[in-house]
Amino acid sequence: MKADTANARTIPADFVRRALELSDQAGADLNSALTAAGITPAALADPLARLTPAQVTAFTQEVWRLTGDELFGLGRAPVPRGTFRLLCLALIHCPDLKSVIYRLADLVRALPALPPLQVDAGERSTRVTIMTGHTNDSDPSDEAARITTDFSLLLLHRFAAWLVGKRVPLLSVKVPYPAPVAGLAQNYDHIFGVPVAFGCPEPSLEFDNAALRFPVIQTEDTLEDYLRGSPNLLLSERDYDSAASAQVRRALELGVAGRTATADDIAEMLSISVPHLRRLLRQDGTSLNQLREEVLRDTAVAGLQRGESVETLSTLLGFSEPSAFRRAFKRWTGSTPSNYR
Repeated sequence: MKADTANARTIPADFVRRALELSDQAGADLNSALTAAGITPAALADPLARLTPAQVTAFTQEVWRLTGDELFGLGRAPVPRGTFRLLCLALIHCPDLKSVIYRLADLVRALPALPPLQVDAGERSTRVTIMTGHTNDSDPSDEAARITTDFSLLLLHRFAAWLVGKRVPLLSVKVPYPAPVAGLAQNYDHIFGVPVAFGCPEPSLEFDNAALRFPVIQTEDTLEDYLRGSPNLLLSERDYDSAASAQVRRALELGVAGRTATADDIAEMLSISVPHLRRLLRQDGTSLNQLREEVLRDTAVAGLQRGESVETLSTLLGFSEPSAFRRAFKRWTGSTPSNYR
């Protein structure tokens, strides 16, 4: 399923900003990647600024072309182009998600550029730890390690969800560095669907064992489509439309009527009661109001990037007047619409 570029979830620009800063330190010039993605330096000045998945995908694909390295030159050694594809081909024929995780751990041992995976199975859950070698003496400001850790955890979780075609619930997510500013820390929670614990010994994902029994439904043909647009789906999809939150978000994205839909409207659409709807959303770590705010924010950001006026967006999103839209936008992004442009 392709993400709707007009309404796709936006992504903190902090990832691109940090990658650029590190490339400058390493003497690499990635300005052409910014140009290819339509990202201006001004858009990166605010750590709470947001980009569309299409922009980050274009940036990433150009960096891959420039560096020939799937980890942007930030890993312990280069990861040649095509490595991820070979891993995927080795995983696509696994019968279920449990087999995928154990096979991946075996494969990674043969790739010295990637840290090994440790799989610890318990009665209720299975923890997958990326053995980065982090210690208490490690530099918490090591941006390269932070970016590669973020990317590795995101890849592991979302590729797993794509393989089985449904939400893969996590019981915990741990990372070995301090929490970023509040706005970005909340993004981590949303990305993984569970509160993220910072300052832990090693990065890890804890899977519910019930999810590991999900069968792999993708094929080599669907894999080629997935890789052709990579990493767009990785950035824009988490639940592949199976979770209540994904269905509610889609209802809110349908247009002006959808964005103002009540809990009764959405519950009726899903053929469930309002209390059950609220319970499902709580299980997903969100609420109707939170999803509504996210849809409004992301539609506003995408509209500004397309050159739409504040007045047009204010009317489209159902605000009583442009000043109300400006106040809401400042609350969502920390920036005014004029500064964001």
